[in-house]
Amino acid sequence: MTSPSLPSMALKSPALTVRLLGLILNKAESVADISFTLDDGTGRIDINRWVNEFSDANEVAAIQNGMYVRVDAHMKGFQGKRHAFSVRPVTDFNDIVLHFIECIYVHFETGLKALACREVQKGVPAWMQTNPITSTPFSNRVKGYHAPLTNQSSAFSSTDRSGNDAYNLVLGVFQEPAILGREQGLHVDEVVTILGVPKHVVMDAINYHVDVGHIYSTIDEYHFKSACNG
Repeated sequence: MTSPSLPSMALKSPALTVRLLGLILNKAESVADISFTLDDGTGRIDINRWVNEFSDANEVAAIQNGMYVRVDAHMKGFQGKRHAFSVRPVTDFNDIVLHFIECIYVHFETGLKALACREVQKGVPAWMQTNPITSTPFSNRVKGYHAPLTNQSSAFSSTDRSGNDAYNLVLGVFQEPAILGREQGLHVDEVVTILGVPKHVVMDAINYHVDVGHIYSTIDEYHFKSACNG
């Protein structure tokens, strides 16, 4: 990650290392290492810094409680702690201001995205709110993936995008919990099978939702995934 500082929620990222900025708390020293808590304003994490060389000892000696530092750490921890390979005091306090601006930006961005997803979900029929892939029964309508919407495909039209059932149904499939968990997303043909509507109707709906940012392509031009987190 190249950002100068990231909120602690960034620790959910699959990246191998991360750079954080925060306040040192609860520093504890031993012969071989130091441990401390880093508070970046959005949360706290425990970090360990091994002391293997003389330069390491000099670095950790300069770190004190109440000091803002920049930490480069490995994502995968041990015994609940992340392992840092660099802990350096912040010398330009504009970096701290920038960090909190970034935190505010991320907070609003994720909040607005979640709100947009909830608004989109309002247009999805209730029976589409369950899992078609695992054949979980739908409420009072159809059951599972093996019962597509027969004799209804001719009624779908792409002329009224704001209220079109086809657009809502296609988006509903991509927002199923089981589908959200798929790293590669869902193939167009699977959507056709689930809904039992013509492929061109599905593609028209997909292209619309890609244009407005509801879904995006993944490994190729036929696999797509919801931009909502569920």
